[in-house]
Amino acid sequence: MPEVVDVHPKDVLGRRGEQAAAEYLARAGFQILDRNYRCAQGELDIVAAERRILVACEVKTRSGLGYGTPAEAVTRRKLIRLRHLAVHWVQAHGLAFDALRVDVLGVLSTAGGEFEIDHLRGVG
Repeated sequence: MPEVVDVHPKDVLGRRGEQAAAEYLARAGFQILDRNYRCAQGELDIVAAERRILVACEVKTRSGLGYGTPAEAVTRRKLIRLRHLAVHWVQAHGLAFDALRVDVLGVLSTAGGEFEIDHLRGVG
């Protein structure tokens, strides 16, 4: 008998939000280098390049503002960890960049099923 996988609506929303964020970044001229990069220290949602800058992107998707904006869910501690993960990604891939930054993409699902994206650059 095949294994039953329990798919939570929150997980589906998160995946859709990440896809919307990746498409937004590509339209804005970013080169998407990696998605859902995992290592022992954690995960980067999107690794992108903006010209010669490596950009580690944290994507937070919400269906409403009941718990604050999506970006407000990213703590200072999380930003520090994301920066370390970005350095790990660069070392693992042997690439060179002029700079490294952390961006947060707050993704809010609208009633019509679309997404509003708030792109905060260089927050970490």
